[in-house]
Amino acid sequence: MAQGEAQYVPSKKQDGGQIAKNWIRLKEFGGDYEDEYVCAMYGNLALCKFATDTVVVAALRFNTHEANGMVFQDVIANDMRTI
Repeated sequence: MAQGEAQYVPSKKQDGGQIAKNWIRLKEFGGDYEDEYVCAMYGNLALCKFATDTVVVAALRFNTHEANGMVFQDVIANDMRTI
């Protein structure tokens, strides 16, 4: 439904210490009231641009982390393909 612009963020796992990060808003099939997800994309996937209303198949990973006594849920898009 929408996508941001890629930015480079610090990464201990990446050579050079930085990795591309971007966000994308996805909506399930079925109508106006279906579930939506704001997902983070990393690496080469973060550099891909998807046009609004492009139909995709996405592999999502859901996890949580705690910081400063608060719990956050992350949705990561591991892979995405247009269909």
